[in-house]
Amino acid sequence: MNLFDVYPLFPIEITSGKGCKVYDSEGQEYLDLYGGHAVISVGHAHPVYVKAISEQVAKLGFYSNSVINSLQAKFADELGKICGYDDYSLFLVNSGAEANENALKLASFHNGKNKILSFKKSFHGRTSAAVRVTDIPKYVAPVNAGLEVTFVELNDIETVRKELSTGEYSSVIIEGIQGIGGIMVPEDSFMVELRQICTETKTVLILDEIQSGYGRSGKFFAHQYAGIKADIITVAKGICNGFPMSGMLISPEFTPIYGQLGTTFGGNHLACAGALAVLDIIKSENLIENAAKVGEYLINELKKFPQIKEVRGRGLMIGMEFTDEIKEIRRNLLFDQKVFTGVAGTHTIRLLPPLALSMAEAQDFINRLKKVL
Repeated sequence: MNLFDVYPLFPIEITSGKGCKVYDSEGQEYLDLYGGHAVISVGHAHPVYVKAISEQVAKLGFYSNSVINSLQAKFADELGKICGYDDYSLFLVNSGAEANENALKLASFHNGKNKILSFKKSFHGRTSAAVRVTDIPKYVAPVNAGLEVTFVELNDIETVRKELSTGEYSSVIIEGIQGIGGIMVPEDSFMVELRQICTETKTVLILDEIQSGYGRSGKFFAHQYAGIKADIITVAKGICNGFPMSGMLISPEFTPIYGQLGTTFGGNHLACAGALAVLDIIKSENLIENAAKVGEYLINELKKFPQIKEVRGRGLMIGMEFTDEIKEIRRNLLFDQKVFTGVAGTHTIRLLPPLALSMAEAQDFINRLKKVL
């Protein structure tokens, strides 16, 4: 049997990692500034994380959600304290798309409406509703097309106000910072007004913090720069440093009803043990503060390159938009300078390294980029 060929692959097999470095099957070291799609938050093979996962799987890796799992309650308590949403409830699932899918469903259950407002250049996943609110038409299969969604330009508050004033919308879904869209940062003033309009029109505000959350922006959630609160926040990627896990933080305004939401694997014992270790490391090693500091250095240094048209982002979520197409630049960084990066479109390179990236490693990347450019 062959693998179903859905990904264009670099001819590299990564077999191990440590901190912000990964190693291929030939023993070659690479600087990891992509973190496997922003998933590696506390670094590869962190000893505290490895210990927690190992000890838990030796006791119990999984049992169903039909019985008490005290690790879930402990994780919810710890997460609420560190992110400032301790009065919210937590529902745990497995992937970012699944979290967004359930968020859209819960919003519709809550107010009985079915229209959704999303934003151009957005990405929220590939499952049925999540892909429909994603602004990449080629991802939307005919079976997904029935959901009624309106896409507006990011930061266009007047169009948002006009649409929501009809009172027909169940929810607005927006990324804390658009990732695949090119590291597009919503203006703080836009987020403040969006929150106000959603409150006035009784529209559920869903903040997709799957890529931009968990300290990546230099705050726990990127929307916290605007000083607002969402009705539902979705999290994934960095939540468990590579083990499949995601969740929804849900406002006290929502009443749970048995049967509306459910999951087989979500919040399993192994995932919760890993997620608790991630929070412990983030706190003990001040990784959110580190992301803010090292990210500020990188952004300032990258702005000095004349080949880079614009540098966007916050913390360690950075987009470098080049004047020319970036295909060869990215390949040269990977194969000549041994640096993993991501892309957004044809002109933007994305940096999404572990939050533990050191200042020395950031300086090392700038030196390698100089050699390429």
